[in-house]
Amino acid sequence: MSNLHSHAMEEFKAAKWIDEDGKYCNEMQEAICAHVLELLDVFAGEGHSGSTAPYAINVFKKLAMYEPLVPLTGEDHEWHEPAEGVFQNKRCGRVFKQADRFNGQAYDIDGRVFYEWVDRDLEPDEPGYPGKTRFKSHYTSGESFVPVTFPYTPSTEYVERPSEAS
Repeated sequence: MSNLHSHAMEEFKAAKWIDEDGKYCNEMQEAICAHVLELLDVFAGEGHSGSTAPYAINVFKKLAMYEPLVPLTGEDHEWHEPAEGVFQNKRCGRVFKQADRFNGQAYDIDGRVFYEWVDRDLEPDEPGYPGKTRFKSHYTSGESFVPVTFPYTPSTEYVERPSEAS
């Protein structure tokens, strides 16, 4: 068992995904943890150094999240038309263009993500019980759409927008 595997098992316990006897809290979490352990075992077997490991992790993360490795160009070959008159970037599915938005300029639907702080009572079986917890509630809207120019590296601006109830 690699150090990464051992580390993961300890973190699964800390997250309360498994108990001290190694029993998982539910089948879905067990399946996810098994998949993650498989990936970690492959990664550990590759023999990365302190400089190549972060590089490989960054490339893997971007590709696994369907993010581009290099800036989008906006060239014709990058687009497909999922609906009449609506074009979506093949390399980054959050980038669109259409004649009736931003005068045909491309836009990023996740250019802005809004959040508010929400207080919530914890249930007795949740980590951190007893008491309340405070977390960020994230959402997008039409105001999230941000026009882009090429070359474009997708980015998101997080904007606090307190609810009227706060």
